[in-house]
Amino acid sequence: MTLHTSGRGRLGLALGALGASAIVLAGCSAGGGDNGSDSGSGDPLVVGTTDKISSIDPAGSYDNGSFAVMNQVYPFLLNSQYGTSDVTPDIAESAEFTSPTEYTVKLKSGLKFANGHDLTSSDVKFSFDRQVTIADPNGPSSLLGNLDSVETPDDTTVVFTLKNGNDQIWPQILSSPAAPIVDEEVFSADAVTPDDTIVEAKPFAGQYTIDSYKQNELISYAPYADYQGSLPKPENGGISAKYYADASNLKLDVQSGAIDVAFRSLSATDIADLSSNDAVKIVDGPGGEIRYIVFNFDTMPFGATTPEADAAKSLAVRQAAADLIDRQAIATDVYKDTYSPLYSYVPQGVAGANEALKGLYGDGSGMPDAAKAKATLETAGVSTPVTLNLQYNGDHYGPSSGDEYAAVKAQLEEDGLFTVNLAQTEWVQYSKDRTADVYPAYQLGWFPDYSDADNYLTPFFSADNFLGNHYDNAEVQKLLVEEATQTDKATREQQLGEIQDKVAADLSTLPLLQGKQVAVVGSSVEGAVLDGSFKFRYAPLHK
Repeated sequence: MTLHTSGRGRLGLALGALGASAIVLAGCSAGGGDNGSDSGSGDPLVVGTTDKISSIDPAGSYDNGSFAVMNQVYPFLLNSQYGTSDVTPDIAESAEFTSPTEYTVKLKSGLKFANGHDLTSSDVKFSFDRQVTIADPNGPSSLLGNLDSVETPDDTTVVFTLKNGNDQIWPQILSSPAAPIVDEEVFSADAVTPDDTIVEAKPFAGQYTIDSYKQNELISYAPYADYQGSLPKPENGGISAKYYADASNLKLDVQSGAIDVAFRSLSATDIADLSSNDAVKIVDGPGGEIRYIVFNFDTMPFGATTPEADAAKSLAVRQAAADLIDRQAIATDVYKDTYSPLYSYVPQGVAGANEALKGLYGDGSGMPDAAKAKATLETAGVSTPVTLNLQYNGDHYGPSSGDEYAAVKAQLEEDGLFTVNLAQTEWVQYSKDRTADVYPAYQLGWFPDYSDADNYLTPFFSADNFLGNHYDNAEVQKLLVEEATQTDKATREQQLGEIQDKVAADLSTLPLLQGKQVAVVGSSVEGAVLDGSFKFRYAPLHK
């Protein structure tokens, strides 16, 4: 999605991984051509993106565009240094389990928000309590499913009490989209706070503050002089972020040198074309982004709330779709192999990943099998063609999404088993509609919140998952709790595999692709621009 999806994930890859949502650093530009080496010196860095912001209230959104802003301006208890996968104290002085179910954080003293308000343990408790209270369907509160309560013995001590002990994921959660610390004097305790209210009140204590803000048009960031976190202070004079309606104009401004950095989302064709530009260079690497189709178990064909509700037929429809998809064709024809086929819910390269769908569907080796799909539908008594309403989004997931879903439609319809009605919705509305049961089946993508296979499983398949697709398997819920609290590595990886196997049989979602390409880097701008979190962090730039 989050998405969210999304500071966020910590896989600690060499440059951080953005899948095929390449970052482009232009070699020469009007804005960022002379960044000094002293913190906060040099001209503002000019950034361009096609991503969209839903809300900059941490309780109100769980998507890339929104978290790309939050990641710069809010403090976190824990964070990861550039190039690492482990989280360490950020505005915290220390953080540790003081019992199996208690995680105690000591804050640094003298913390302040940019508006002058003190940042104390009370703000920390407020930040987590409001996430749970608001539980916005497009927010990240599902990440806090193991949180029982938050106590504050004094102004610098926070004690998190967890429902299940030995939570191996909890430190990562404290660096995730559910964990930005907000000012309790500014934010509502029980409702999402409007962006304009937030910007005016300046409740920021991250590496940057926001000077001016026009949602999905322009944002001006300034380095926060009193930032007390563990990340390096910015080595630029600020950030000017420009939002583009489409990738073509973004690419033109990269080529003309009007911007220093372009990220999310250039098409695979754009990236290939820019590779011949001497002012930029392409850096390849593994990626953590995944792309998939979500099935709404209530409203899809034969779903629980439809007039023809039938769980067996609904499953057969999902299985037949899985039999017909040709992932390799989409990866090659649409994305020029900047993505690779994905046959499970955890991408390859992450500990615990398997390829659960590969043997179950299609020809058993990853290719489609129309005869098998036909037999599955016939056995379940499903008349063909099955009408499937499938929603996708092109402004958030990039200009190639139209081609991707045209390919999905063609593959499903090729043998007459499906009639697919494709529709597209603008992202801000899309993010609302998908959790309101408007879409029987729809596109999502995911960048991880933290460097663990659990982050590809718990947010999707827990009972109160952020997908809101009404999937609930008691065996899966039990295994999710067990793997998150399992201290033996081998046993835990076995449990992670079992979860993938069980969900593959249920097909709550249909995985399609895993991102491969990382970034396109300008020849005259070097240094840390990514933090390993699959998010762009306007981190230090070294000339």
